[in-house]
Amino acid sequence: MSERTRYRTIVISDVHLGNRHAKVREVTDFLSSVDCDRLILNGDIIDGWQLRKSGDRTWKPEYTELLKIMMKMMENSGTEIIYVMGNHDDFLLNVTPFYFSRISIVRDYVLDCGEHRFYVTHGDIFDNVSTKMKWLAKLGDLGYRILLFINQEYNRYRLWRGKPYYSLSQAIKQKVKNAVSSMSGLEVLVGDVARSHRCDGVICGHIHRPEDRMIGDVRYLNSGDWVESLSCLTEDFDGNWNIMRYNDR
Repeated sequence: MSERTRYRTIVISDVHLGNRHAKVREVTDFLSSVDCDRLILNGDIIDGWQLRKSGDRTWKPEYTELLKIMMKMMENSGTEIIYVMGNHDDFLLNVTPFYFSRISIVRDYVLDCGEHRFYVTHGDIFDNVSTKMKWLAKLGDLGYRILLFINQEYNRYRLWRGKPYYSLSQAIKQKVKNAVSSMSGLEVLVGDVARSHRCDGVICGHIHRPEDRMIGDVRYLNSGDWVESLSCLTEDFDGNWNIMRYNDR
């Protein structure tokens, strides 16, 4: 049996429990194979928007299995779990902040990594559509789920033709996100938010695309999602951050 890898920090976001496209078994398998001192769940882990809908209220056994794995990490490895609220799990708004044992539920979090400090937020604060026009954000969520269905059928056709997987939904969503980011001045906002919290980096989710880049003098990290990209962020004990993809392990 190979030795389990231990990280200082793992950041996971956008699992979307309740969405039928969520890759719950994959994220459970990943967390079952690693240890960490700190597990940051950076928003939209539970998709309250979907679970509230009629016909989508069923809590599946695989969701419970994922939560059990997280509890085992806490009990067996001493993992601290920090749940940062996102826009799809805004049902947690009335209970934040919440602290019990090694579990925290918060709106945001400041992470000290040696000489560096990261402001951890789900990322919807940078999105005017999510924060100011919630009805439009929910309409966009419906559109994204329709795209995921079309994407599934499109890739069945590609597989039949012997072609590799292509995320049509991710490509379209990214074009929309880029337009919204441009209109809202995302890069300026990221820098302003980091400096206002005396941080030199920002860690987000929300846009479903893993990233590691510099925005001016601010390091911007994004953990991706567990609907399509199946990715997370890991920090080793030397303070090095990496994007890890489930299929590239």
